[in-house]
Amino acid sequence: MAEAYEDDFRRRVDTSGPTRFIPGTAIEIIREVHPAAPRCVLFDFDGTLSLVREGWQAVMIPMMVELLQESGTQEPASALTALVRNFVAELTGKQTIYQMMRLAEEIRKRGGKPREPRAYKKLYHERLMARIQGRREALRNGQADPETMLVPGSLALLRELRERGVQMFLASGTDAEYVIEEARLLKLEPFFGRHIYGALDDPLSFSKQKVIERILKQNRVVGASLLGFGDGYVEIDNVKACGGIAVGVASDESGRSGRPDEWKRDRLIGAGADLIVPDFREAARLLAYLWEA
Repeated sequence: MAEAYEDDFRRRVDTSGPTRFIPGTAIEIIREVHPAAPRCVLFDFDGTLSLVREGWQAVMIPMMVELLQESGTQEPASALTALVRNFVAELTGKQTIYQMMRLAEEIRKRGGKPREPRAYKKLYHERLMARIQGRREALRNGQADPETMLVPGSLALLRELRERGVQMFLASGTDAEYVIEEARLLKLEPFFGRHIYGALDDPLSFSKQKVIERILKQNRVVGASLLGFGDGYVEIDNVKACGGIAVGVASDESGRSGRPDEWKRDRLIGAGADLIVPDFREAARLLAYLWEA
């Protein structure tokens, strides 16, 4: 397996200092931004727009604990669960294969003979599909309204961005075939067209950083013209690295409560997010701030 392309999470910002909220909203400004009107907008997918895969950790973590136990380790299940939960969290936002690489490494440390990480990813996808198949089918046959499986306010945000004339892009660490299919089921294709990107078999052939580099080059824009939305550290880090504006989406995926997930909020601030939102219910106020800043 080739060397990983994407960096692991590390805090870029040790402390955020005082923050403020746009009056009467849950939009938290970590640092004031002064962009020119954004011309290109990049979205992460799972947890940022889509909730189809909500609860994926409840599939991945038990599977990994089970596989670690098969190595013959005498560690209690509680210790293995804590270990796995920690490294899965550390790697969230990267392509799924990197979590499977880490699993193989941990099995090897315990004297086991790991399979190829791609085999673990295949097993995970099989189990995840069994969990979410009902959601996908409900979308496919029209029994479920796509808005019930989107972060609240997503469609309103996308519509307003389209009215502002920006070019929108979607990039996910989930495999491309699933991202494209689920974007279609959620009726997001009209907003992104052919600009929907996901992980490929070779992890070095895709990354969100590469997508950003392509966006800037093909649209002949500077990094300051890029606006990014994401609930993971990778896209926030990549957007900030090129000089763009990064909005961290601390979404409460299971509860849809309108309150920020505090673990996500802290991680996104640490990655350098300029603003934090719990969802997009206040999209109009958010875009007004970004375009008027």
